[in-house]
Amino acid sequence: MQIELTKLKRGEIKADVEIVCVVAKDMEHDWVEDRETLKLAGFKGGQDEVCFLAETRRLYVGSESIEHDDIRSAFAAAIRALRKTEVESVKTGLYLGKCSAQNVKAMAEGMVFGDYEFDLYKSEKAKHPIKRVTICHEDFKGKEIDFEKAKGYVESAVKVAHATNYTRNLVNMPPDDMTPEMLALKAVALAEENGLECTVLDEKALEAENMGAFLAVSRASEHPPRLIHLAYKPENPKFKVALVGKGLTYDSGGLSLKPAEYMVTMKSDKAGACAVLGIMKAVSDLGLPIEVHGIVGATENMIGGNAYKPDDILKAKNGKTIEIRNTDAEGRLVLADCLCYAQEKVGPDYLLDFATLTGACVVALGEYTTGVMGHDRALKHSFSKAATNAGELTGTLQFNKYLKKLIKSEVADVCNISSSRYGGAITAALFLDHFIEEEYKKRWLHLDIAGPAYVEKPWGYNPAGASGAGVRMTIKWFEQIAREASKKENHS
Repeated sequence: MQIELTKLKRGEIKADVEIVCVVAKDMEHDWVEDRETLKLAGFKGGQDEVCFLAETRRLYVGSESIEHDDIRSAFAAAIRALRKTEVESVKTGLYLGKCSAQNVKAMAEGMVFGDYEFDLYKSEKAKHPIKRVTICHEDFKGKEIDFEKAKGYVESAVKVAHATNYTRNLVNMPPDDMTPEMLALKAVALAEENGLECTVLDEKALEAENMGAFLAVSRASEHPPRLIHLAYKPENPKFKVALVGKGLTYDSGGLSLKPAEYMVTMKSDKAGACAVLGIMKAVSDLGLPIEVHGIVGATENMIGGNAYKPDDILKAKNGKTIEIRNTDAEGRLVLADCLCYAQEKVGPDYLLDFATLTGACVVALGEYTTGVMGHDRALKHSFSKAATNAGELTGTLQFNKYLKKLIKSEVADVCNISSSRYGGAITAALFLDHFIEEEYKKRWLHLDIAGPAYVEKPWGYNPAGASGAGVRMTIKWFEQIAREASKKENHS
């Protein structure tokens, strides 16, 4: 589906169907030309409510407001409805009111998301009849917004949305087909396509790097582990950022075996790694002026005679020892070594990790919200602000000294699981804190995406399954800190 912005007026655009967005149930708007028919059809213009009038070739969709996320959701609903038809070309315009050209970006993202469906394993493939969408940039009062700016927003929105869908596809892949080796091959293919540097470490290289925690998790799997290091290096970057992703391509819980019902959807335990790959795709497609390193720890957590065990004591890359009391707290072990690797090899200005780390975070914040943790209040606020602007939900969970005591070990430097059932999302992050060097404490953010990464029912413009959590908010944050850096340069 190609999305383009045009200087033509609505009436000058030729298309099979027109999408009319009804904002705040304003049925008196100049663009609502079928009021009586809509009334008879019972259309009230509620959020994501659609009404397709075949006789006038118009599809009406409701949006509660001109806020970006409402617009994004409405246009996703409109495209989903039109996918059931044979419509090939669509035109639409933007109800501007007091909003800016940014709403055009939300429209474009919503339409790409509305056209998404994971059907790789279905005999009957999804229909994608719409080939072209044309957006006119006129206001209903005849005013115009900056065309070139709006055009740039559309182009960037499509790239970020496709990177999000790329992430969704990777997360949705089943564990038999998306092994650690296959995830590494996907990263190599992405590097070749997008001009990225790519290094893949096998189990021998991981041994040479003294990654004892990472290797222990992988021990009982038939599929060997891989550390993936992608790098995007533009000229004169404003910052250097390292992204670390948890890549458990499948998690059985190990010897601390999960109940059967909790093993279903564990293909999603690689969502942090997939988000990192999606971000690397987006940042290179957009050509952002930030050097970005994506580091992924890919492995399986399985059972077998050589599986790591409760009571084992492991040594991580930084030399710290870890008492194992639960083998289902494995993602933090992989992240520990990968965080050490990122600090040693990259030396970033900012360090972020992405992980479906704890069910406790889902209990605390719900299925749709990412937990944000770290030491620096300004950094957490900056990232959460960007997430809100991108349409992703975040909640901040605070560190405290009392919870830190719960991961104390009597036989090693730290225990891999808390001695209490409470505050599990925070104690998991505090475990990772043991592997953050002092100079990076204020530059590190931990993002627990266990809630939004994979939900088994549709929500908003997200389908059932993977949502691509983490991609849009991180790109928005990159753009935000790049703008702030440019302003400082101009003032100096």
